[in-house]
Amino acid sequence: MLEHDINGPLAWTGHELADDAGLIALDHACRDELLVLAGLLAANPLPVLSLHLDDFKLENCRALMARVRRQLDQGLGFAIIDRLPLDQIDQLGGEETATALYWLLASMLARPVAQSWDGKMLYDVRDTGKQPGNGVRPDITSAGQNLHTDNSYNLCPPDYVALLCRQTAMQGGVSQLVSFHAAHNRMRAECPDLLARLYQDFTFDRQREHAPDDTKVVHHPLFARDGGRLVGRLSKRMVIQGYELEDKVMDETAAAALAALEATLTAPGMGKEFHFQPGQIQFVNNKTCGHARTAFTDWPAPRPKRRLIRLWLRHQGRAFYNG
Repeated sequence: MLEHDINGPLAWTGHELADDAGLIALDHACRDELLVLAGLLAANPLPVLSLHLDDFKLENCRALMARVRRQLDQGLGFAIIDRLPLDQIDQLGGEETATALYWLLASMLARPVAQSWDGKMLYDVRDTGKQPGNGVRPDITSAGQNLHTDNSYNLCPPDYVALLCRQTAMQGGVSQLVSFHAAHNRMRAECPDLLARLYQDFTFDRQREHAPDDTKVVHHPLFARDGGRLVGRLSKRMVIQGYELEDKVMDETAAAALAALEATLTAPGMGKEFHFQPGQIQFVNNKTCGHARTAFTDWPAPRPKRRLIRLWLRHQGRAFYNG
């Protein structure tokens, strides 16, 4: 366990941040570069997954994404690009062209990897009418989410999570972010014994994202040290479901530690909220920040439903779901 307070930009609390914290404007040079590329892709169709970053110069966009990378690793741990001109891009080449530009921008941070055991690389975040539970991820429902890290419940979580907003909801769906470093500092001051328990293993439901004969649960801590740096893997829902799958009762200290972490993460002033706008891209460091969104209500037909396109990005391992 880290025995000292964590200092630096990653240890932010929401009440300290300006309203526009994390926002990075898509400047005119990048915008023009992307519109030229949109025309090129429209005239030379290829599936998005077959596009390789090495085939395109995109000097201005590479400089922008280098700034995003610094902000994810050394700054706040999140960044919001504001924003792709979706109307112009869609007119040039249709919706898939915007997805292709997003894919290439994200690839400048790290390699996109599979987001499900069956190899899905592009993932639509939208309400399918299902209820969350074993085998049903909350991201395909309209239910509110607990603060979490993506794929915390499996073997090889992504380093970064990217979300492109295509359509907002009629009501709700507010994005939420929180710093694990700030939460660690607060728990170290208020309940160090419970904080220590977070460095020990918990049981996680793997959400049926594995081979049919593989184990249904995985065990790992919520907090760990990566060198001298704190990293987190969090999903309260998957932990509760994991113990249920094993037909075990969580020990009292573990349950108290999980509850204390949840209370700390959701305490007033700890997190930051923002409302997605179409064309904005959110990038989150999946090891230093938790994220969530509130429940939402979609527009009635024929208005399109809330829709985000998600990518998982990872430096290490293969592109397989399990690395």
